[in-house]
Amino acid sequence: MAQNLVFFYALTIFLSQLLVAASSLCISDEDCPEALPLMFVKCVCGACEYYTQIQDEK
Repeated sequence: MAQNLVFFYALTIFLSQLLVAASSLCISDEDCPEALPLMFVKCVCGACEYYTQIQDEK
């Protein structure tokens, strides 16, 4: 039971961050909030979109 509560608590926190990010309106890339490490943000069609940085290993 306690594990279920912790899971739903973590899920709620994770989803709330996505909702805040999804509602971010922008005009330029500078209007978007800072991204997490290994991610970057671009303003696309008036909304902030998050992308991951993938490095090719050679």
